[in-house]
Amino acid sequence: MRVETHKQVKSLQKSKDKIFTFLLDENIPPDNNASERAIRNVKVKQKVSGQFKSLEGAQYYANIRSIIDTSRKRGLNEFETLQNVIEGYSVF
Repeated sequence: MRVETHKQVKSLQKSKDKIFTFLLDENIPPDNNASERAIRNVKVKQKVSGQFKSLEGAQYYANIRSIIDTSRKRGLNEFETLQNVIEGYSVF
């Protein structure tokens, strides 16, 4: 057990600049909850419909979800943002 602990400590020391970044930058969350929430809509759609009918459809869905989620995080109106993207304006 001691050798395994030593390996874990050594591994943490090697990558401490990547693992504990959230301690130095308040804009970096200590967990990945936001990422899990971001993919939840895709999993729910997949569960309800069983699958995406095509790769192209899945890519369209992912693009639209990305625009909507980013708009929400930035406090923008999702519908207006989608309209701007469709009209060719850069919104982000």
